[in-house]
Amino acid sequence: MSPVSSHSPHGQPSLRAVQVLGGGSAGSSAHVRSLTSGLVARGVRVTVCAPAAADHMYDFTGVGADHVHVPRRNDPASVAALRAACADADLVHAHGLHAALRAALALSGRHVPLVVTWHTRPYAEGARAHLLRLLERRVAKSASVVLGSSSDLVDRARTRGARDARLAAVALPAQRRSAEDEDADRMRPKARAELGATDRPLLMAVGSLDRHRGYDTLLDATRAWRRLDPLPLLVIAGEGPLRGELQRRIENEGLPVRLVGRRDDIGELLGAADLALLPGCPESRSVLAQEALHARVPLVAAATGGIPELVGDAAELVPPGDCEALSEAVVGLLADPGRCEHLRDRGTRQAATWPTEDETVAQVLSVYDELTKPLPLP
Repeated sequence: MSPVSSHSPHGQPSLRAVQVLGGGSAGSSAHVRSLTSGLVARGVRVTVCAPAAADHMYDFTGVGADHVHVPRRNDPASVAALRAACADADLVHAHGLHAALRAALALSGRHVPLVVTWHTRPYAEGARAHLLRLLERRVAKSASVVLGSSSDLVDRARTRGARDARLAAVALPAQRRSAEDEDADRMRPKARAELGATDRPLLMAVGSLDRHRGYDTLLDATRAWRRLDPLPLLVIAGEGPLRGELQRRIENEGLPVRLVGRRDDIGELLGAADLALLPGCPESRSVLAQEALHARVPLVAAATGGIPELVGDAAELVPPGDCEALSEAVVGLLADPGRCEHLRDRGTRQAATWPTEDETVAQVLSVYDELTKPLPLP
């Protein structure tokens, strides 16, 4: 990497890029931090516009960016704050639909290139679905370039009118656990004992407790596991609006499931698991799927969005919303250690094909250079 500099190699002031983040999923927020770190290291001046809570959690200032608090709202005050933050920007890069809409409004009347990265495929029904299509069209047509984190998102951007839509290189930043971690074997029994899975299979799911994560399907699937001996334990880490509803189901139906809330030791918990489960995911590049493959933990996932493209043949894929297929995949893997080892090996090979953080930064810089290159003199 080149040292940080306030000037380009040609003696011109260095590029100033503004990153705009809304509430931000864990994956997109971690991506912005990783991208910011790489851009700053290459001499780009970066400002991150995001809620204060996001900077507190992901420490954008700690990797050399300026942070401007912009609430996750599209009201005039938030748009005005963003417009002021972008006053001398050479380029603005928004992550997610709502952040992109806010950026498009803030840049109205200005000739500043707007790059938009779509990390997730949003869902809506009824009248909200129509509003979502309008939002996507507005964002797609406002952007100079749309970067989709999976091929289906690139296609979606094109159908919404994007002038230029490309597949993004999105790396998994700073893994929470390494399969080669010398402490992994020592931590595994401790984590399993804490969760109550010392002598029973441990199944792990991670993600916010909301409607589009497939947790209802997952709880339905656990009914089939109750006939197994020893009885597998499913642990779900995360918080969200469905917490109370899911807990009531677990208690009323006597399901072998524990909700452990938001955790800071997800890497250790995942490394202790026999299987990782992803019953649904709005993110095209699921952090859990990537970490499971890196950690050599067999994965069962719903074949939705960008997940099949991400994991290839390195996971057991099941139709979304199909609790029978999900339960059969889990029961089958628990009874087949050879198949599990096969998936571990395939996962290691698949993970080696994913872009690195350096490759991600290089692609984004090439887009920035393309959009900010001065026009040749006549």
